[in-house]
Amino acid sequence: MLIPISLVLVAFIALVLLWAVRSGQFEDMEGPAHRILMDDDQPPPSTDKPDETQKD
Repeated sequence: MLIPISLVLVAFIALVLLWAVRSGQFEDMEGPAHRILMDDDQPPPSTDKPDETQKD
């Protein structure tokens, strides 16, 4: 019983690996690592809202 289950599991893992390779999951392995180190030229937009409880 364990041998057929393991063969099915190996076949499933092989299919997932082939899908990942064909869909380009492993194309750019260094891009995200370098992108996180780059500084943004513009600061993120401010999300501060004016205090609505104060009235003039």
